[in-house]
Amino acid sequence: MRIGHGYDAHRFCEGKQLVIGGVEIESPLGLLAHSDGDVLLHALTDAVFGAAGRRDIGYHFPDTDERYKNADSRVLLRDAMELVRGDGFEIEYCDMTIIAQKPKLAPYIEAMRREIASVMGVDVSRVNVKATTEEKMGFTGRGEGISAHAVCLLRE
Repeated sequence: MRIGHGYDAHRFCEGKQLVIGGVEIESPLGLLAHSDGDVLLHALTDAVFGAAGRRDIGYHFPDTDERYKNADSRVLLRDAMELVRGDGFEIEYCDMTIIAQKPKLAPYIEAMRREIASVMGVDVSRVNVKATTEEKMGFTGRGEGISAHAVCLLRE
């Protein structure tokens, strides 16, 4: 077994759809990023790479490469899964936490779990997603953006 941790954060911006966990979220603001800004999938992709002993998401999918401009983060996660499966690993379990003061994410959690499981090619029982606030502290608490943590357990 191998474990990896991932973290990502993005600030809010106007003119972009908010996508978290591969699910479109009803919100007047999106997240500023070179790709679609899916903070949860970015953290998860880093966790998958970390567990496999690979370099981070920025190395594999650099924001200096125009191929990844406005990229769907589900495609990046799917590509990451192909790489780590090629290294001989399979997903055992993933646990993620989204940190956001707004918008309320509880209505979207199960859809996120299903979408992530589908992209990773695993049963939904191997994927857990949680959301919390920071009680109005820090940049997420002030409503300036969203962050996420992910932990992934791989087996050889």
